[in-house]
Amino acid sequence: MESVILHCDLNNFYASVECLYNPSIRDLPVAVCGDPDLRHGIILAKNYIAKRCGVITGEVIWQAKQKCPGLKVVKPNYPLYIRFSKQAREIYSRYTNHIEAFGIDECWLDVSGSTRLFGEGEKIADKIRQTIRDELGITASIGVSFNKIFAKLGSDLKKPDATTVITRGNYKQLVWGLPVDELLYVGRSTRRKLYRVGIYTIEDLATASVKFLHKLLGKWGDTLWTFANGYDTSPVMPMEFENTIKGIGNSMTTARDLLNDEDVKLTMYVLSESVAERLRSHNFKGRTVQIYIKDNELASIERQSKLDQYSCTSSDIALKAMEIFRRNWDWAKPVRSLGVRVTDLVTADTCTQLSLFDDYNRSIKKELLEASIDDIRRRFGHYAVLRALFLKDRALNANPVEDNVIHPVSYFR
Repeated sequence: MESVILHCDLNNFYASVECLYNPSIRDLPVAVCGDPDLRHGIILAKNYIAKRCGVITGEVIWQAKQKCPGLKVVKPNYPLYIRFSKQAREIYSRYTNHIEAFGIDECWLDVSGSTRLFGEGEKIADKIRQTIRDELGITASIGVSFNKIFAKLGSDLKKPDATTVITRGNYKQLVWGLPVDELLYVGRSTRRKLYRVGIYTIEDLATASVKFLHKLLGKWGDTLWTFANGYDTSPVMPMEFENTIKGIGNSMTTARDLLNDEDVKLTMYVLSESVAERLRSHNFKGRTVQIYIKDNELASIERQSKLDQYSCTSSDIALKAMEIFRRNWDWAKPVRSLGVRVTDLVTADTCTQLSLFDDYNRSIKKELLEASIDDIRRRFGHYAVLRALFLKDRALNANPVEDNVIHPVSYFR
């Protein structure tokens, strides 16, 4: 039996929810944006009125307002968006338990086993769209196809509030004429490489030599050729499927450029506290510390190094992060963004090799101290207990745990 895959995309999700909750702005051009004071001032989502004015996702606020002087800018409300996302998934669960999230506003559904109960894929998609309109007050576009890649393409072809069916009989007419960067994971860099060799459409990619694409893009060329020809067979992961956590990290764009080691040290401790808190909450310790550095011209590097022992304390992580930073950054340019990540995870009760040269009693005391701080912060808030270091520059003392940006889940989880 052929698979019936749906890709559901909630239209202009953030902006749609904001307009739903604030009727006074429904007929205005609306954009949901980060906080410009924290240098997160880019367009995260926009409604169709703003889109018709030329506003695009990812551009900075001042550029958007040049195109659309009457643009109404609102700050994101992630708890509200998450609630709507969960409600949408509850609707999906009425038709199948094979639901795979792709970010907060997109999901794949495998309804192959549900067609006898609810009808063919297009009929199920129409029912879901109607239910989302009636129960949530927003709209969705849904692609229906025999694999995940074409289902996602289908949801992008017609917006808003539309169902698009891509079959083995019509995919060449509907898909192959599209620009090659409409295909999932063909980004700007890959697009440039393909354009340089005369590959402009999905058909050009599908009919190219696999050996040539492999030589041009490596294994990625094989994957994209498979996508373009409709040969993708990746399953939709059911909701109960959980991936093994391989690393925990946080990154942040700082409120101002970092100009010296002291600025970086403060930020590293902010990030390390966030990472350590999350390690402890998941009962993990880690061995490898990775850092991410982006300068004020948006060039970035990543470096990593191992700790002497597995750890879940912020001081161990921050000291190692600063050691890596000093070894790899020459201050040719100021720093705009930093990230800290811990990998090589084991559960906290895993037996590890002891060393004659480490003070384990001190390590245990540090873990107990930070666990106590976690309890205090859960009860009284993140800022109830602070390092004295953080008082040097309150502008850099953010809370990455609560300020986390929600990113899409990778297709290749």
